[in-house]
Amino acid sequence: MADIVDRMNVYDHPHFFEGYRALRESDRGLNGALEIPALRALLPELAAKIVLDLGCGFGDFARYVRKHGARSVTAIDLSQRMLGEARRLTTDSEIVFVHARIEDHIPDPEAYDLVVSSLALHYLADIRDVFQRVFRALRPSGTFIFSVEHPMCTAHPVGWVRDGGGQATHWPVDRYQDEGMRKTRWFIDGVVKYHRTIETYVNALLSTGFQLDALCEPKPTAEALCARPSLMDELRRPPVLLLRASRR
Repeated sequence: MADIVDRMNVYDHPHFFEGYRALRESDRGLNGALEIPALRALLPELAAKIVLDLGCGFGDFARYVRKHGARSVTAIDLSQRMLGEARRLTTDSEIVFVHARIEDHIPDPEAYDLVVSSLALHYLADIRDVFQRVFRALRPSGTFIFSVEHPMCTAHPVGWVRDGGGQATHWPVDRYQDEGMRKTRWFIDGVVKYHRTIETYVNALLSTGFQLDALCEPKPTAEALCARPSLMDELRRPPVLLLRASRR
C-alpha cells in the first residue's frame, strides 16, 4: 500500500475513515476520556465569541461552543468525508464548514476571539506559519488553544512493548530531539505525522508573539478510571499535550 502522505489522504481513505468513525462513536479512544474534557476546561467564556476551528473533524467542537454561547464558528477541515459527516450532524446556520488545508487557509485579520485546533497540528510539516496566521487572525486578548499527540508518543511511535502475556511493560522513547516526519500504523499503514519537542511548540508560540497561559498533559479522572480501568496505562506516559496562549 502506498504511504499516506497527508491528512486528506488519511481521513478520506475509506478503511481509515470507517475505523476512526467507529472509534469515536463507541468512545473507546482517548478523545472522550482525556483530550476533550481537558480542552474544554481551558476554554474562556464563550458568550458571543467568534470562533475558528482548525481541523474540525465531525464538527463536535463547533456544535459544543455554539451550544454554550458562541456567536459563530468557522470550521476548517481537509477531509471531504469528515466534512460530509459534520454537515450531516449539524443544523446550525452559524456554523460554516470550509474545505481547506490548515496550512493554506488565510483567515481575516483580527476576525476571531478564539482559535482552537484539536489533535490536528501534528499532521503538519510546519507550524510556525500557521501560528503567525492564527496570531494575526485573533483580536487583542484573543485565545489560541490546541492539542497534539504528546511528543513522548510521536518521537518513536511504536506503541507499548508487551510481554508474552500481552501486558504492557513500557513505552519506549527514542530520537526525541530528532524532529520531523514519522510513519506509523493507525488503522492503515503509512500514516504520516510530525514529531516536535515540547520546547519547539512553546518557543514557536512565544516567538510569534503569544503569551503562554497554560500547558496541560491530561490524565484520566478517577471517574474515568472507574468506568474504564484500562485507562490506568495512560498514567504511565502522557498521550496528549495541550497549550493555551493569548494575543496581548
